[in-house]
Amino acid sequence: MNRTSSAYLASYVLSLLGNSIAGVALPLIVLQSTGSALAAGAVAVASAVPAALAGLVMGMVIDRINRRTASVLTDLISALSVAALPVVDSTVGLALGWFVLFAVVGSFGDVPGLTAREAMLPAITRAGGMSVERLLGLRESLGAVVLLLGPAAAGAMIAVIDGTAILWVTAATSTAAALVTMTIPHGVGATAVSSPRTGRMGFRNGWHTLTRSPFLLATTALSAVLVLVLSGFQALVLPVHFTVVARPELLGLVLSALALGLLTGGGVYAAAGSRGRRRTWFLAGLALTVAGFAAMASLAAPWVLLAAAAVVGLGNGLFGSLIGVLMVERIPEGMQGRVLSTQNAILTLAPALGLGGAAILTETTGAGTAAIALAAVWITTGVVAFWARPLRDLERQPSGSGRPRSLEAEEVAP
Repeated sequence: MNRTSSAYLASYVLSLLGNSIAGVALPLIVLQSTGSALAAGAVAVASAVPAALAGLVMGMVIDRINRRTASVLTDLISALSVAALPVVDSTVGLALGWFVLFAVVGSFGDVPGLTAREAMLPAITRAGGMSVERLLGLRESLGAVVLLLGPAAAGAMIAVIDGTAILWVTAATSTAAALVTMTIPHGVGATAVSSPRTGRMGFRNGWHTLTRSPFLLATTALSAVLVLVLSGFQALVLPVHFTVVARPELLGLVLSALALGLLTGGGVYAAAGSRGRRRTWFLAGLALTVAGFAAMASLAAPWVLLAAAAVVGLGNGLFGSLIGVLMVERIPEGMQGRVLSTQNAILTLAPALGLGGAAILTETTGAGTAAIALAAVWITTGVVAFWARPLRDLERQPSGSGRPRSLEAEEVAP
């Protein structure tokens, strides 16, 4: 692994660490400042919708400017939007409007930043001399470690750091991510030359590339449903269940089991993903997630839920890494920003749907019914994905093309 690959992975880890700490700290700070659970939900919605819209708009910008520069700028935006909260708190005091305002500002850093990093992947693999399977497997494994340790670190810091001061840590990690990204050679972030016509069409061209490709449409839908189901379990069904059985401390263990599964799945794919048929890896990951969610829906004994979470994480680590590889190979490099931003916008909104649906079912019929409904959604999706024609041929494209012909044509489609 050379300096370019190391810097890319380090910046990814730092950015994700900041987000994971903020994800735990911000809702608690909102509750402490406003005393309202509804306010915390309002801030979450206020950040999700602009983040999706910002991702769509910024996608075409990422295809027009240096992607390393875009990644640095978006990390700095995230850092400033978070750092502003303790400043306001120490001067005029925080109210709900300030949280919403800086959530909207921060949305211009979150999804666009994720898109900029993903759009750099083809160039990073070339500059780093590392296979895309290994790089993505390592990234998924490191991400799982962060998701395992980040919330725990946030919990420990909350116990010793008062109020909004913890957000300085998040701002520091985002700033550090920007500084590390700056060590990546400037040429690695260079975009493919695109015609003025392509630039003018911007979002429309990226959306058409996504919707007119059966493969991209299928993988985006599969990822969106997975995020929807997982968020419904993780953020609502399991917390409610463990609260009802008076074992709230078990939620952290289940989430840790999920992260350990992700770590294992990503590590296995990094080590062996370039060997064997990709269809086999895909089906193995799909089968594991189906089995894991089915077991999780039982809301049975704690050891069953721990094992189920680990299995879900393992399966997600396997085929999630594979899908990342396929995105690198099959999206035209000059269209990466626009297509990936459209996908990320959809994936940003999916958790809101999962939480909303699970909340309605939990409120009206109980957590058990919500768990069964969520599992049924994923099982149905898994069956459809098993037979879906666009997901049958996942092998590397013939040399000289590097992507399906339909996507090449789409790059210049009116």
